[in-house]
Amino acid sequence: MAQVLAIDPWVNLSMLGGQRPPDWLVRVKEDYFKAGDDFLRELSADELIAQMDAAGVERAVLSLSLEAPQQAVLDCVKQYPDRLFLAAICDPTAHMKACWALEDMLAEQPVVMARVVPFLHDLPPNHRDYYPLYAKCCDLDLPISINTGIPGPPMPGECQNPMHLDRVCLDFPKLRISMAHGADPWWGIALRLMLKYKGLHLMTSAFAPKYFPPELIHFMNTRGADKILYASDHPVLSMERCLSEARALDLREGVLEKFIRGNAEKLFFSPRSPRSPAR
Repeated sequence: MAQVLAIDPWVNLSMLGGQRPPDWLVRVKEDYFKAGDDFLRELSADELIAQMDAAGVERAVLSLSLEAPQQAVLDCVKQYPDRLFLAAICDPTAHMKACWALEDMLAEQPVVMARVVPFLHDLPPNHRDYYPLYAKCCDLDLPISINTGIPGPPMPGECQNPMHLDRVCLDFPKLRISMAHGADPWWGIALRLMLKYKGLHLMTSAFAPKYFPPELIHFMNTRGADKILYASDHPVLSMERCLSEARALDLREGVLEKFIRGNAEKLFFSPRSPRSPAR
């Protein structure tokens, strides 16, 4: 049987974004992941595609800041339009400015999701600052990725308790959300919320599959087969390592294919039905 090619919804061309690394990023590299120099090195488009091919990844979603778009990322996407797509990282405290920037980028670039990282702002995702962005994502029928779980960097963690998404899902029932970077140590809360809300999912970026907790594997094999998405956070964790470990998981027939490809295909690459067209 031919190997199923994966979709990786969280890949970084560079962890730096063309800037000097902040102290928290250096510390997570050295203290948490014990990573080498490649952790902070910017890849070329050809290098990235070669690594994707070696790992069995057909498409990848590259992170791109709305505030300071990295030209190297835009150039890569332009060079490989069938392989590389974008996640627009938004600052929720920018309110309507962020909404308009997202709308403009979506009109010009292959953006398949918005992305927010609560620990960068120390604001839980049910804070009112996020609500204009959620409303805009609903209007654009654009999914959004929201980090959950205690972050690896020495940054605030309570704001990423998945329980904060309960109110968000109630207030925005049409919003399609993927929790990101797992949900450790609040796996039980995350799984229960996904049972409660149809539009809530979870991607396992930055979390090595060999360390998945038993309750997550059980959820994937039962009621959560359509809810969990593979992702690497490459180069934090390499695509090759994550997919090798994913393919070794004790999963029921058909679950692996949904995990590494099908669920991402449905959430991020299905046709959108925006209420108002991007400008």
